[in-house]
Amino acid sequence: MTQAQLLEFKKVLRSQSNSVQRKPDKQTSTLLFYLFTSTRGGFTRLRIIMLLLKQSYNTHQLALELQLDYKAVQHHMKVLEKNNMILKIGEKYGARFHLSAFLEVNISALDMAIDKLVQKMNQKKVYL
Repeated sequence: MTQAQLLEFKKVLRSQSNSVQRKPDKQTSTLLFYLFTSTRGGFTRLRIIMLLLKQSYNTHQLALELQLDYKAVQHHMKVLEKNNMILKIGEKYGARFHLSAFLEVNISALDMAIDKLVQKMNQKKVYL
């Protein structure tokens, strides 16, 4: 992961966000900071969110797109779904994932989480 990738993510987020932005509450910011900056799989989860911004995917498609093991992607999807970042439509293997309305409304907090991740990269080692 490089800072160039993070800056590209920020650019995509800003192009996707609505012109009317609201400031996220403290709990939402804390949740997003934890999911994307304080845990080892944060960057992978961020990559998943960036893909889901463009279109919906199932777990197998995401694993191919990210070039990761199916079980690893499945784990990250469970974490994101548990924390209300994505929605699962369908059952079992063919289930498709979409961004949740909660994340779409609080997309500016994700932008702030990326800023924090860039700061952490400049300060110390970040686990990917």
